[in-house]
Amino acid sequence: MGATVTAYIAIMSASGVFNLYLAIFSYVRRHYYKRIAPIFILYTGTVTVYCFAAAFGLLATSLEQIKIWTVIQYIGIAFAPLLGLLFILRYFGMEKAFKRTSLLLTIPAVTVAMVATNDFHHLHYRSIDTHPVLGAPYIELVIGPWYIIHGMFIFACMFTALCLTLLQLRSAAPIYRKQIIILAFGQCIPILLAFFYLTGLSPAGIDSVPLYLWLTSILYFWAINSSSMFTLVPVAKDVIFQRIADAVIVLDDSQRLIEFNQAAKHLFTDIHKNMYGQDFYSFWKGLTDTDFSYDLSSAPLTVEMTQTLHQKNYVFHLRISNLSISQKNSGSLLIFTDITEMKKLQNQLEYFAYYDELTNIFNRRAFFKYTKSAFMEEKKQFTVILFDIDYFKYVNDTYGHYSGDLVLSELSRRIQEITPAQCIFARYGGEEFILALPGRSVEEGLQLAEMIRKKIEVHLFSIEDGSITITISMGVAGTNLPAGEFTLEELLNRADKALYIAKESGRNQVQVDKDVF
Repeated sequence: MGATVTAYIAIMSASGVFNLYLAIFSYVRRHYYKRIAPIFILYTGTVTVYCFAAAFGLLATSLEQIKIWTVIQYIGIAFAPLLGLLFILRYFGMEKAFKRTSLLLTIPAVTVAMVATNDFHHLHYRSIDTHPVLGAPYIELVIGPWYIIHGMFIFACMFTALCLTLLQLRSAAPIYRKQIIILAFGQCIPILLAFFYLTGLSPAGIDSVPLYLWLTSILYFWAINSSSMFTLVPVAKDVIFQRIADAVIVLDDSQRLIEFNQAAKHLFTDIHKNMYGQDFYSFWKGLTDTDFSYDLSSAPLTVEMTQTLHQKNYVFHLRISNLSISQKNSGSLLIFTDITEMKKLQNQLEYFAYYDELTNIFNRRAFFKYTKSAFMEEKKQFTVILFDIDYFKYVNDTYGHYSGDLVLSELSRRIQEITPAQCIFARYGGEEFILALPGRSVEEGLQLAEMIRKKIEVHLFSIEDGSITITISMGVAGTNLPAGEFTLEELLNRADKALYIAKESGRNQVQVDKDVF
């Protein structure tokens, strides 16, 4: 064995040791970077196999030994470039591309099988023999068709990994640039070495790539320790964009579609990449069968919008923002936040806050909210009618509280059927109800009250075990507007006094406040 071969073996072994140490180091520290450590360990592990198998191949003294070590060597040669690409994809958070690219692992598996069975088909090497001049362990190869396919595949993997790294460097934050530059150098070295080997610029008869792979391992090791390459892993902007829960649509300065995320695809199911370049207003019409109601040029704009999609009503919080795509180009960013469920909850809370749960009419709080506004806005007359059910305690005690609730509910429905739409009707408390009549005089209030009283008097109210009749007592008070010396509360107090008189006078009657302001 010559001194040159011995030097080659030593350098290849050193490359293997460096990569083995890097794999073990990454395994020991795997808990610090769980997401990328497994694929990086596999990558450095296959490079280790490649280097050691190349070194042992140079110790071979026969063609059979050379073939055995060549098969083992191809475990590294075939898998390392693809695993390097998968490492880059995961490092930059390109999970969808990582999953798709993982399917290509069948190709290096086929390559290893082809090399192992080459003597039967000669598709990878047409011939493999010891070098006619230099002898073992140098070899002379005649490549076959699968060797060319395999070569194109590994070059494509390495070149893609390098391009992805350089693309990330353009938009990376300063804190990540050092480690990305190191990654780029790490990708360049195997590409250049493989190029030199295939073009005959490396020593004849041996694969010289493992001679220099110690450089990549040292670069990676230095990056891990000096620039926190694994602990400060950049998250690709595309990953952030795709994982945003809100639907995002991006337009160019001509209001044409140029991008959308997965949430937008899930929401607007008919949107697809074939729509890129289409005018926003046109494709929105196609997606929703409605016109877009807002002017994109009015951005920044924040609105609440309702939209029917897939026969379901949605409520969106829509934000339209100006977007600087590059130094020369601008555009628009539309973010649709689905607040449908929140709006439903808000409406439910508002309903419980302002509606009586039993009768489904306004409660006391809602009555004051809406009546005060109507009272302040009314310019002519305002009348209120306060009434309650006569002897309602008897109904509850005799027929039960469930029957009492049925009476209250049915009474509310009957009053709503009788009263004008502009009236404000509410449950004032217990068996007591109130009507506010904006723009109505006391005389009109008295007529309405008498009509209600008579209709209720003859109505049969269904209860649990049959039906009963009830009567109501009513107090009416009104005022001429405007007049600054009185309040709604004073008017209600006068209606309450009129109701008290009706009860004291025998019930089942209407009494009117005699003092009109």
